[in-house]
Amino acid sequence: MVATGVLTKDDRVELIEGDLLNMAPIGSQHAALSVRLTKLFVRGAGDAAEVSVGGPINLGGFSEPQPDVSLLRLRDDYATRIPEPSDVLLVVEISDSSLRFDQTTKLALYAKYGIEEYWIVDVEGQRIEAYRGPVGTGYEEKIEISGPSVASPRALPGLRLNVNELFEASVPGKRPR
Repeated sequence: MVATGVLTKDDRVELIEGDLLNMAPIGSQHAALSVRLTKLFVRGAGDAAEVSVGGPINLGGFSEPQPDVSLLRLRDDYATRIPEPSDVLLVVEISDSSLRFDQTTKLALYAKYGIEEYWIVDVEGQRIEAYRGPVGTGYEEKIEISGPSVASPRALPGLRLNVNELFEASVPGKRPR
């Protein structure tokens, strides 16, 4: 679509169930959380997983969401193909203006295609909603994690993310450790 002039390389859109949806611009809190989450995941995952930032995931022929951060199985061929559900250990959406969309449309999409674990980082609520075990268009388990609690992806239990430490990145004037 870029080649034909329908979109520019700077357009922020996602393909969701055959529809091109405009994505909201990324604000400073969202960007800070994305950087911080990426840093914590890279440290915590080490050589056990690939960390993808804003990269697409191929969900059939009509959906290609671009989660804020994903943890992917180690593979050598991501340069030649877009990751598919079997490659995904965890997808994370950072929600500062899209919470309802992430809790409904994105959740149903990820569950439908068998994404095993989906996290929503709720900026306003300063918490993580962790969804595990896709069933139809929902998940068997929902856990809300906040405060000094620790979140760990099921596929990488050694990766321990302190929720307070994550949200330190979004507090103006507070420098994360």
